[in-house]
Amino acid sequence: MHCRPNILPTVHHPTKCCVNHTFSNNVVPHVHPTHTTNVNHINYQHQHYFPHTQSTVNEVTHQHFAAGPGPGPAAGPFQGPGPFGAGPFGPRPPFGR
Repeated sequence: MHCRPNILPTVHHPTKCCVNHTFSNNVVPHVHPTHTTNVNHINYQHQHYFPHTQSTVNEVTHQHFAAGPGPGPAAGPFQGPGPFGAGPFGPRPPFGR
């Protein structure tokens, strides 16, 4: 005797999610340039000298005063009539004469 199987209602389970990852290798060249600058330093040492000389100057000044009539009857070169009358303040001869 064969019995027919008893078929029950279907049970649904939640969907199982699967992810497939694929990988590929990509080569990206990176260039890192380097530059070297050679600096030659040239130094000048300036030596300054300060020689000192000395000189002497003698300054001479002259002052001329009309001192009035001299000790005698003759009148000096600064005597004569002028804007203030006769006396020491009269006209004077130019210098050098």
